[in-house]
Amino acid sequence: QIPETNAAVPGMFPNMFSLATGQLGALPVMPVQAMTQQATRHARRVYVGGLPPTANEQSVATFFSQVMAAIGGNTAGPGDAVVNVYINHEKKFAFVEMRSVEEASNAMALDGIIFEGVPVKVRRPTDYNPALAATLGPSQPNPNLNLAAVGLASGSTGGLEGPDRIFVGGLPYYFTEAQIRELLESFGPLRGFNLVKDRETGNSKGYAFCVYQDPSVTDTACLTLNGIKMGDKTLTVRRASEGTSQPKPEQENILLHAQQQIALQRFMLQPSGMPTKIVCLTEVVSADELKDDEEYEDILEDMRQEGGKFGKLANVIIPRPRLDGEPAPGVGKVFLEYEDAEGASKARSGMNGRRFGENQVVAVFYPEDRFAQM
Repeated sequence: QIPETNAAVPGMFPNMFSLATGQLGALPVMPVQAMTQQATRHARRVYVGGLPPTANEQSVATFFSQVMAAIGGNTAGPGDAVVNVYINHEKKFAFVEMRSVEEASNAMALDGIIFEGVPVKVRRPTDYNPALAATLGPSQPNPNLNLAAVGLASGSTGGLEGPDRIFVGGLPYYFTEAQIRELLESFGPLRGFNLVKDRETGNSKGYAFCVYQDPSVTDTACLTLNGIKMGDKTLTVRRASEGTSQPKPEQENILLHAQQQIALQRFMLQPSGMPTKIVCLTEVVSADELKDDEEYEDILEDMRQEGGKFGKLANVIIPRPRLDGEPAPGVGKVFLEYEDAEGASKARSGMNGRRFGENQVVAVFYPEDRFAQM
């Protein structure tokens, strides 16, 4: 239960139900619809706590209307689910008023959702009367809500915070949803993903959140990706439940710096736990080494000999830089195709972590369908 406030409610929106008055003798008359809205108000409001300092009435209303539409929580027809927002900036909470009792109940499934990079609490206000609300409409969220569309697990319904949900911030705005998903899926398949976009333009806001099907990879993904520079941006990747301020020891910064290239090379790669006949090696060759024809042939032969120690090779491909200087896919990687998955598995185990000059080799399985398109 959350403390109530009797403060006047600012932040009125165009579809807010207003209290019109008329004249019947000297007494004002309240329309039936407005009376109904007043009577159901306690069951149509939700408390949202832990808001960031940048939150305002409009941003909260826009966000929750957008999220409600995304999960299929709108039941009162077309238009925005949110009709009014009151914010207490000092205590960082808001009361969000929905169009209907059912939509307010559906909004309760959003507890722990990320708003502007911060997980927020969604609760019932103290004036909520469960017994009376039960006569007005559903008091529990619809079990068929598509919570995965906004990175929430179905288990989040009912107040669970979702400790394995990951916040990914600092994304370059030009990154597509598919590119971001592929980067994240380097560590395993996703159960839920949502790239937050500007409602008016549809453009990325530069952050997203996700949940992995296998919770055990959550910390690995956060540790490896956090702090990586992508263009002029630096990724912030952490469990959403950890909040925004975390101390970073110098040792962690050094580790993150060392992991940057590994993580970036894993972009578009399949998780190492899913065997294929293809092994992809990174941290082995540089683009400069591949420009000279003789040096390229020497590297190719070395890779054939090394790879052949683990099984019968069907092919070795080492992509080279383009002569016109344009980016070429796969440059810096070595692809070893084996005749069977057993040889590939031995190669991945035997070559992963080995040192090649000053670099430590990263060996992962690569999807056979993508390799066939090279």
